[in-house]
Amino acid sequence: MGPADKVIALAVGVLLLAAAAFAVVRMLPEKCGDGFEEAAKECVGVTAGVLDGDPELKSLIKAVADENDRVEKGWKDPENGRARIPYVRIALMMPFTTDATSAMSTAQIARALVGAHVAQLRANAQAGPHYQLLLADDGKNLDHWRPVVDRLAPMAADEESPLVGVFGMPNSNPDTLAAANALSAHRIPTIGPILTSTTMQAGYFFKTSPSNDLLVRALDAYLERKPGGGTGFLVSDRRERDSYSADLRDVFLKHFGEKYGLKQRQASYLGLIGDDKGVPQRFADVARSICLTKADTVFFAGRDHDLPHLVNRLASEPSCTHDQPTRILKVGIGMDPESTGPEITAHLRDSRITLVGAASVDTLSWESADRLTAGPRGFLEYFEKLRKRLPDAQAWGAKPLDDGYAVMYHDAFTVLAQATDRAYDDINGEREDPKGDGPAAVDLPNHDDVYNTVVNMNILGTETGASCVNCVRGASGTFGFDDSPDTRKWAVCKPVPVIEYPTASTAGKGAKPAPVYRTYEDDFDGSCP
Repeated sequence: MGPADKVIALAVGVLLLAAAAFAVVRMLPEKCGDGFEEAAKECVGVTAGVLDGDPELKSLIKAVADENDRVEKGWKDPENGRARIPYVRIALMMPFTTDATSAMSTAQIARALVGAHVAQLRANAQAGPHYQLLLADDGKNLDHWRPVVDRLAPMAADEESPLVGVFGMPNSNPDTLAAANALSAHRIPTIGPILTSTTMQAGYFFKTSPSNDLLVRALDAYLERKPGGGTGFLVSDRRERDSYSADLRDVFLKHFGEKYGLKQRQASYLGLIGDDKGVPQRFADVARSICLTKADTVFFAGRDHDLPHLVNRLASEPSCTHDQPTRILKVGIGMDPESTGPEITAHLRDSRITLVGAASVDTLSWESADRLTAGPRGFLEYFEKLRKRLPDAQAWGAKPLDDGYAVMYHDAFTVLAQATDRAYDDINGEREDPKGDGPAAVDLPNHDDVYNTVVNMNILGTETGASCVNCVRGASGTFGFDDSPDTRKWAVCKPVPVIEYPTASTAGKGAKPAPVYRTYEDDFDGSCP
């Protein structure tokens, strides 16, 4: 190699090193922004602006930040001489980034966020205080809640724009319960939109979804009408930190263990979420056992994203003859789109398998918007406007309403906003400026006022039946809350529809629909509003 060749080789080497260094710099995470800190290579914290979430969420996160900015300007610097409008803050606490085993998928995050944003827009279109929707990222596995709570707690003491509540927390697990207890220690009302494990109880912790026990009561009513052959099989997720699956397994055993022989016919599997050791979603042994026992009623105590793998394995299992119908009973928020796609629907029909789900909301029945009641109709109008306007709406999925996330996150925000509005009206009344210059300065409710209002959003028994005076008419139905130790801050009179999928093409035509179970309906002689 001559001198010239050595020079060229040296130059190429320098360029390659520079390129490699540039690539490393590009791959390194940028410094966490204002309001955030690093925790195990994630940026967690709270913001009213834009955070660094999954790329598919960019336009939706920007839309929330823009609305928050508009709300702040409406108080600090209103345009064209408009009156100043005070505002409060409500925090959405959940992940905004994902990986293969994270607590939420990108589509689930998008659907939850759009539901919350729809509720924010609807609340800000009304009279009274306006609302900022804070994004509180506690990590993809929900385990970095402590720095988030530490940032939220001082906001509750802010008199100019106080934090009045928190909602989100998508999974029933020990971290969610610890976060709820920490927020309760600061007397901050907190709402779980989609939590169902009966273990999710803390002092200031409300749930707009029914508990596993309440959901299973709806399935019990269904089985009273359609008992099947009486041969049951219990399938459960054995992950150690999944309070939801462990609790649902216990509830299934309590309600159906003896009648359907679940103690002698059961199997477990390892679910996808979490870092448990072993290959997840292995259903070969489970499917074989179901078929060998000729069980016609399978009770599934696992997560929705694991269910299609069980169905596919049952459909292909050689020992399954499929000469009799099989039902898989589950509970959840809605009907997950992964369980209703073309391929799995074909497997369900070919194998004579029906999914039977007790749910928080049945958007599959929303066939005609003009037949909907005011709660879901108002939600749907705003939802469709956003869907048409935002460029990343495809990230919400082809069936963005089916799993119920958008509806339930909408209703959770609505509970806090409705309680704030009511407390605001009670505190300020018809107050006028003593100088006669218009409305007087107002006092904003704080987190204590909002909590004291939510516990009185109750269903009232009257001579003519149950009445909704202070309760919530949400997109998922009419429900309320009280401070009774019997209800433990689960929604009262919440509708619990039971969804069959796929539905038979001719079944039920002209038949009277079965009554929908309502949570704690016996307290009102079955006459919930």
